[in-house]
Formats: sequence, structure tokens, C-alpha cells
Amino acid sequence: MSSLVSRRRRALDYWPGFVDALSALLMVLVFLLLVFTIGQFALSDALSGRDKALAQLNAELAELARVLSMEREAKLRAETQASELSVSLSSTSAERDQLSLDLGSTKATLDETAQALDENQAELAKISADLRALSELKAQLEAEIASRLAQLEEKEAALSSEKEVSAKTQAQVELLNRQLLALREQLAELSSALDLARAQSKAKDVQIADLGKELNRALAEKVNELQRYRSNFFGRLREVLGDRDDIQIVGDRFIVSSELLFASASDELTIAARPQLDKLAQTLRELTAEIPSEIDWVLRIDGHTDRRPISTPRFPSNWELSSARAIAIVKYLVAAGIPPQRLAANGFAQHRPLDSGSSEAAFAVNRRIEIQLTNR
Repeated sequence: MSSLVSRRRRALDYWPGFVDALSALLMVLVFLLLVFTIGQFALSDALSGRDKALAQLNAELAELARVLSMEREAKLRAETQASELSVSLSSTSAERDQLSLDLGSTKATLDETAQALDENQAELAKISADLRALSELKAQLEAEIASRLAQLEEKEAALSSEKEVSAKTQAQVELLNRQLLALREQLAELSSALDLARAQSKAKDVQIADLGKELNRALAEKVNELQRYRSNFFGRLREVLGDRDDIQIVGDRFIVSSELLFASASDELTIAARPQLDKLAQTLRELTAEIPSEIDWVLRIDGHTDRRPISTPRFPSNWELSSARAIAIVKYLVAAGIPPQRLAANGFAQHRPLDSGSSEAAFAVNRRIEIQLTNR
């Protein structure tokens, strides 16, 4: 009996182990399901992030494609503009070459006109001398005719008073009549020659007037061409220097405040002035290559001061100060490669003010450097 009970107890002891095994298995299954769920969530989240990243990449790719298309269109427009600019540059170069040829032809015509004018003036002087000689000869002939007429009248009076005319006297009278007729014919020829000379002189005067007009027209064309280059020069200078209150263009002059270039009572260029003068020199070098050599131009540098006097060992008066400042700029431009024969320095001291007032503002306006592109 006791053995039977013992066997039943051993049989009943399997169930707790089996239950524990089932519990462990269930926990494992739950853990696996939990891991699977977490993995599914992580995978879903990764897939969602990948889709978002893919959509973002697609959007960026579309934007890059749009930018590339715009860049291609801009490049095409730039190539078209470059082609148009190349054609325009070729046309401008051809026009400049044609202008140079026309200018050379105009100069040759001008030289021929001047030579013809000199020849006409010499011929006119010769005709004038001939006219004076003819006038003197006419006066002499008229005096001789008057003298012969007086002699003839005297002899006729003597013959009529004597009432007896000899053959000799008649021959003399006939001779005097023939001489008188010859003198009258000669006088008529001289009058015709004098009228012809006057007509030629008048024609020469008209021709000289025409030549003078043509010369003035050619000179005006030269001045107009120089005016075009002057406008181009000032336009380029305004571009490189910028829109500044202390630099301005008045008429055909470029006005720069002295404070921008020099210290007070000094002709030494400041450090700040050198970049501005370098820009001026660069613009002038470019313009020098464009202006035909037939145009005799010069760049004037004029120095001006205010009316307050200066007296130092170096500058006894404002004349020396204004001239020294203009010369300092000219020397700097020559060192920068500008031909010295194209530069001129002038000093005007305080005698050409822009503002006649006595304020500091008026003095500052009058202290200036003027730059002018003009003909020699």
C-alpha cells in the first residue's frame, strides 16, 4: 500500500515540471512575438524613413534637373549674347578703321586745301601787285593824254590865231591825232585788262572764302571727333572712379577735390590718391590706343587753391603750390606709362574760383584739380 502511494506521488510529480516547461515555452513564445512585433515596427519605421528619404531625393533630383535646365538656358543666352557682342565688336572695329581712313583722307584733303589756299594767296598777291602796276600805268597814260591834249589845244589855238597853217604844222597835228588815238586804244586795253584782273581777283576771293569754309569745316570735324573721344574718356573715368561727391564733371572738365589727392599745404600725393590716379592712367592708356595719331590732343592738369595766402620756404605763394600739385600728378602719370608729350601742367593759384564766398565750404570747393582733354 505504501509502495502504491509512493508510485502515485512520483506520477503526480511530473505535472509541475510539465507546467513549468509550458510556462517557459509560453514566455519564450511571448518574447519571440514581442521581438517580432518590435522588429516589424522598426522595419516599418525604417521603410517609412526610406520612403521619405527617397521622396526627398526625388524632389532634390527634380530641383537639380530644373536648375540644370535653367543653367543650360542661361548658357545658351550667354553664348547668344557673346556671339552678338562679337559681331558688334567686329562692326565697331570696322567702323573705327573706316573712320581712321576717312580721317586720313580728310587730313590729306585738308593739306591739299591749305596748299591750294597758300598758292591762291600768292597768286592773289601777284594779281594785286599787277593791279597796282596797271593802275599806276593808267594814271601815267591819263596824265600823258591830258598833257598831249593840252599841247594840241595850244597848237590849235596858235594855228587859229595865225590863220595860216603850214604843211609841217598839219603833219604835226595829224601825228598828234594818231598818237592820241593810239593812246586811247592803249588806255582801252589797259581798262579791259584792269577789269579782267578785278574779276579774277574777285573770283580768287570767292575761292579763298570757299577754301576757308572748307578748312573751318574740317577743323570743326576734328574738334567734334575730339569731343567724342573726350565724352568717352569722361564716361569711362566716371565708371572706374564711381559716383563720388568729391569728384564731378563740369562741362569739359573733370574736377577733383585737392583733399582727395594732397595733404594741406603739400604737393606730396597721399596713399589714398594713388589708386585713383592708377585708374585714371589705365583709362587714359586705353583711350590713347583708340585716338588716331592725326588728332593732336593733350590732357591738361590744372591746379587751383583758395584765396587764403601761403608763405613757406617751399611755396612762397599759391602760384607755386598750385603748379607743384599739377606737376606732381603729371609726373605720376608719366611714370604710369602716359606719353609726356600728351600731358600739360598748369597752376592758377586762387585766381579762378568756383565759389566767391568766404566760408570753409567755398574754400574747399575752390581747392581742386581740374583735368581736361583738349586739342593742342
